Amino acid sequence: MPPRRKLSDLDRGRAIGWLQDGVAARQVAQRLAVAPSVIIRLKQRFHATEIVQERRSGRPRVTTQREDRFIQRQAMQQRMATANNIRQRLQATTNNVSGQTIRNCLHNFGLRARRPVRGTTLTTNHRAACRAWCTQHVRWQRQ
Repeated sequence: MPPRRKLSDLDRGRAIGWLQDGVAARQVAQRLAVAPSVIIRLKQRFHATEIVQERRSGRPRVTTQREDRFIQRQAMQQRMATANNIRQRLQATTNNVSGQTIRNCLHNFGLRARRPVRGTTLTTNHRAACRAWCTQHVRWQRQ
């Protein structure tokens, strides 16, 4: 069985067109690299609703795509900004959005919470020892 993937709106339209032209569901599935059950369900849904777009179920979104881009831009530009800081900037322009919504949105973009870690400070003696070791081993090879 081919790997699972979502059909785009264009592919859904193509599939319906092919089915209406008399192409078998299995052949349509092979052409689009999906399981035949996907094409059969699409055909049934199209006959029932006359729509090929995917229906979205679940809770309605709180933020728009524009607000999502704003959240992403703020997080990328100001790396140390917290979700609540971004929420306060967003509230200046739009409706009430919770900090958890901001965190979920950042998670969807693949951004995680980060904390800057400060390394130990090296004294002049440490630096000199490192430099000496490097000059000693500069000609070393993997063997």
